[in-house]
Formats: sequence, C-alpha cells, structure tokens
Amino acid sequence: MHREMPRRWGIGVFILTLVMLLPGMNQGDAQNRDAELDLLKQQVEELRRQEIERQRQIEALQRKIEQLQAQPIPEKPAEPPASALDKAIQELPPTPAQPKTPTQPPTTQPSLLSRRVGGANFRLIDISADLLIAAGGSSENDDDVQNLQAGAHDPNRNGFTLQQLELSLLGAVDPYFTGEAHLIFSINADGETVTEIEEAFATTQNLPNGLEVEAGLSFTEFGLINPAHPHAWDWIDQPIINSRVFGGDGMRQVGVRVGWLAPLPWFSQFHVGVQNANGETMPSFNNAFEVGGGHGHGDGEAEEEEEEVVGQRPFVERDVNGPEDLVYLLRWENSWDLNPTVTTKLGFSSLFGPNASGPDGRTIIAGTDLKMTWRPANNFRGWPFLKWQSELIWRHYKADDFVAEEEEEGEGHDEEEEEEEEAHGHESLESDTLNDWGLYTQLLYGFHYRWVTGLRFEYADASGPNAEEPRDQDPFRDQRFRLSPLLAFHPTEFSRLRLQYNYDWAEHLDGNDAHSVWLGLEVLLGAHPAHKY
Repeated sequence: MHREMPRRWGIGVFILTLVMLLPGMNQGDAQNRDAELDLLKQQVEELRRQEIERQRQIEALQRKIEQLQAQPIPEKPAEPPASALDKAIQELPPTPAQPKTPTQPPTTQPSLLSRRVGGANFRLIDISADLLIAAGGSSENDDDVQNLQAGAHDPNRNGFTLQQLELSLLGAVDPYFTGEAHLIFSINADGETVTEIEEAFATTQNLPNGLEVEAGLSFTEFGLINPAHPHAWDWIDQPIINSRVFGGDGMRQVGVRVGWLAPLPWFSQFHVGVQNANGETMPSFNNAFEVGGGHGHGDGEAEEEEEEVVGQRPFVERDVNGPEDLVYLLRWENSWDLNPTVTTKLGFSSLFGPNASGPDGRTIIAGTDLKMTWRPANNFRGWPFLKWQSELIWRHYKADDFVAEEEEEGEGHDEEEEEEEEAHGHESLESDTLNDWGLYTQLLYGFHYRWVTGLRFEYADASGPNAEEPRDQDPFRDQRFRLSPLLAFHPTEFSRLRLQYNYDWAEHLDGNDAHSVWLGLEVLLGAHPAHKY
C-alpha cells in the first residue's frame, strides 16, 4: 500500500504538469500564425502597388504614341536637280488615269534606256535598222512586173530586190515632246542608191483631256496600211488599191495632226489633220501620179511619166494661195473587246483637197477599215492566233478643164515642150469625173508557234474615161483582182521569212493573167520603236 502511494502521486504530478503546459503551447502557435498573415498582407500590398505603377507607365506611353501620331511627318527637302532633264522631270505634273486601250503583245525588246516618269514614256535612245530583201520571179517581163508590183517597197523585178533598209531613231526631247525619224535606203531599177526621209516628226505628251498633237513629215493616218511601215505589213507587197490611190511610197507630207481620245467606255479616238497637197507622195492631189512605184527616182522614164495625173491628163502646176490649197484629214477609229479573246477595231477615214488637173480640180477620198484578232487566253507567246483585216477605199477625182496655152507668134518650142506635146497629143480637155475604188481582205492564221499562213484577196476598178489610151489599157485604172496565199516563219521576233504566191488578173495584161512567186527575208537590228496599232 505504501508502495502504490508514491506511484499515484507521480502520475498526478505528470498530469498536472501537462495541464499547465498546454495553454502556453497554444498561445505560441497563435503568435506564429499572426506573423505569417502579416507577411502575406505586406506582399499582396507590394504587388498591388507595383501593378498600379505599371498601369501608370502604360497610360503614359499610350499618350505619347497618340501625340506622335497626331504630328505631321516632316518632308525631306528635295535634292537640287543634277541636270535640266532631271529638273523638267521633277516639274512634270501628275498624269490623270487614262482609259484602257487595246494592246497587242510586244514584238521587240524594249530599249534598256527606256523609263516611265509621270506617265510619260522616256525613250532616250532607240536606234534600229530594218532590212527587207526579196527574191523571186514572174511570168511577166520586168516592165510589166513594175506595173503589177506598183508599191515602192514591193519586189518589182525578176531576181533580187532590196525592198528597203530603214534606219529609225526615236528619243525624248523633254517631258512634253518625243521626236521620231525614219530614213529609207533602196536601189532603183537602174541600180542607183536612193535615200529619202520617210518620216520626221514630233509628238506631244501629257496634254490634258486626251489630246495629242503630231507635227512634221509623217504618213497620213488613213486606214490601216498607209500609216504602217512596210516591215509592219503581213504580206510582202502593198495592196493594189493603196498603190493606185496613195502612190508607191504611201501618202505622206509635212503637216499637223491633232488626236483626241474621247471619254467613252471603249477606245474611241478622233484625228483631224492638215498637210501640204504637193509632192510626189501626194499623187491623188496636187501632184502627178508616180508610175512604176518609187523605184524610178532618177530614171528618165519616171520623170516623163510624172507629167501626167490621174486618167493620163496633163499635169497643171498649182501654188498654195490659201487654206483651200491644202489637204485635210478626218478619221474616227474605235476598238473594243467582244470577249476576253477577241479584239475588234473599226475605222472611218476621209480626205479633201485640190488636185493637179487645173485650178478647179478637187479630190475626195473615203474609206473604212475593219480588223479582228482572236488569241486564246492560254496562248504560248502569242500563238495560236487568227487575224482578219479588210479595207475599202474610194476616190472621187474631179478633173478640171484643160486648155493648152497658145504659142505667141514668133515663139518657138524648146525640146521639153515638144516632148510634152508629143506625150499628151491634145490641146484641150473638158472637165470630167473619175472614180476609182478597191478593197482587200486578208486572213492570217498563226497555227503553230513561229508558223503563220494566210490568204489575201484584192479587187480594184474605175470609171470615167482616160485622156489618152483606153482605161482598160491603163495599169493604174483597169479592172483587176489578185489572190495571194502566204506562208511565214518567225525564227525569233527579230527575223522573218515569207513565201508568197500572187495570181494576178488584169485587163491591161496580154492574156490577162500573171503568176509570181516571192521569197522575202526581214532582219531587225536594235530596238525598233513600236508602230501604231
């Protein structure tokens, strides 16, 4: 019993000690918890302060961005121009948008010195040479061949013909004008070299309201063939009706032409021009008809033939005494796309002026032309394609009365006057009306890359009597038609080979028909300026 008492007292003391220690332990845990809470609150407060500071910085940067955006950007001062051309380019006004015009794939490489500034095309140096050579023969002799092939650049003799060597130059005068010149070299029937200025003119750029002015020596913009250079023709020779009405070299003279691009939904342009009426390139007006094409320059026979005008009437020299002694042109041409693969061009042309039959002689020429081109969207460098082209031309030649001057008593004839009287064989002629008309229509098919075939049909006729031999014996006024199949090969865009056969039927020929075969070669050197479309 005495042993159990100390044991019980020990257990009681232990229990009492625990009871006394527990409240102290609970109080220490509470203090630690409060300290941890205070630390967490401080961290949260610091993060909140940092967030507010960052927001203030973002708002300040945003305000600065808005201020910079609101300020205008200062322009960099332009550097002084280094040359007069650069100064003119800087002063060039902006060009208004032009209506879409029909185009065709380029046929030559552009010049490396070409550039486009303010809508103006600057071709500082474009120099090229185009050579046309033909070889072949006809069932007729050379004299008859020159009448059948009346174009100045046609193959006009059995054997070889240098049709032409054309040297072309084109450049920018300044932002307002371009200049263009074409010089022709050929060999006439006597083997003599002939040099002539084919064209030399200036053209304006950037005129307002769709206006354009061309001044100088240039082809008359009548129809499709007359204003085109020979290397731009699809066939080797010139159509019959063009040779009869416009002469072997094509109608061209010094003058001014104004063009106006009408503000219509399609391409529509008007041309009004005025040119001198005299000169060998104006045979339907105030000059004699150039018999045998242009290859007879310097030939005595050609000089004698130049004393006659249309209908073999005598040549009467006329001076320019007023505006009525000039030739006037009116032309309206339109072009539009019938669908994405077919382009059409339709034109109407007319000419008015004096002729060399006498003081009251007048000439009117009218014509219409049509050109349609088909080229699929998936073509390869322009092939395949189909092109149909036609022209109809009519000339109204009002011949004046002619009365030979009477020789005064005691006055003798010189040799030239005697030759003229012998040639004409008459002293007087009454006024008369001579009408000439004709057409050509041609179809060209690019059936395979680089290969082209085609067929051309021509017809020409006239009315009104000739002054000398019957009209049906005049190679330039008789009834005639010609059929010409063609095969062409283009090795590259700078060369072309053409094989052409001509079947001619003409009233003036013995037997009425003739057969000719011509092989032509064209070689282009340099970057040739694009021709008018």
